[in-house]
Amino acid sequence: MRPALAVPAALLGAGAATVGYASLVERVHWTLRRFTVPVLPEGQRPLTVLHLSDLHMTAAQTAKRDWVAALDALDPDLVVNTGDNLAGHDTVPIVLAAQEPLLDRPGLFCLASNDYFAPRPKNPLKYFKTDHKRVHGDELPWRDLRDGMTARGWADVTNAGVTVEVDGRTIAVRGVDDPHLERDDYDAVAGPTDPGADLRLGLVHSPEPRVLDRFAADGHDLVLSGHTHGGQLRVPFYGALVTNCGISRDKARWLHRWTGDTWLHVSAGLGTSPYAPYRFCCPPEATLLTLVARDTPVGSPETVG
Repeated sequence: MRPALAVPAALLGAGAATVGYASLVERVHWTLRRFTVPVLPEGQRPLTVLHLSDLHMTAAQTAKRDWVAALDALDPDLVVNTGDNLAGHDTVPIVLAAQEPLLDRPGLFCLASNDYFAPRPKNPLKYFKTDHKRVHGDELPWRDLRDGMTARGWADVTNAGVTVEVDGRTIAVRGVDDPHLERDDYDAVAGPTDPGADLRLGLVHSPEPRVLDRFAADGHDLVLSGHTHGGQLRVPFYGALVTNCGISRDKARWLHRWTGDTWLHVSAGLGTSPYAPYRFCCPPEATLLTLVARDTPVGSPETVG
């Protein structure tokens, strides 16, 4: 091969290999991540929370269905789903099947854009523009999804609040609808949280700072969100290229202290849009959060493939 052609050919080969890895290998390398969060009153025993987000399930994703269902073996005290479950009109049954054993446990959820509307092809460069026009797909059967989860006892906290008892602890929960669609109505749940609760928990799909700040100002100990896919495509030593919301790139995934005493966990999620089936340096994941007393040191995250 002539030298003038060797470099372009090598670059094309490397690019093809990267795309192949991102779409065929890492995209289906479902991963369990663990964090310890010091948010409980001193002296309390740990409480485990399984956080699911952004499944973006298609009817053919039976391997993902089985992997999610097997998470029941973790024996979590509480399951939280922060939305974007659907990727088609026929996917409610497979989402409910994936969560089937988990639905017997205490659970909470809020809905999000890809519960309401089907995905559409789009120019990926739009993610670099915060003010790009959003065009929604057809309406999805989100009511069937909602009703399937509430029928099994999970609480819908989409622009709503609820108090639940889990493992003998009182958890005051507030959630909002998806800020990415500007459907959030924090005023509907606003006000100081219950000072007598063992845990004050917030749920929101897209971690928009304007909403996170209100959760923190009202005294929530922990806020759970998703939406970012962790950046989905991450550059080594740089991180996420975009977050698709107002949160900074350094908080695009995992556990962070947001402000004051409020912690934030952003799930990198378990799926992708069918029109962007790639992940790089950011495997799909679920998270097991072990909530402990506030005086417990926080260790490094543990990853289980």
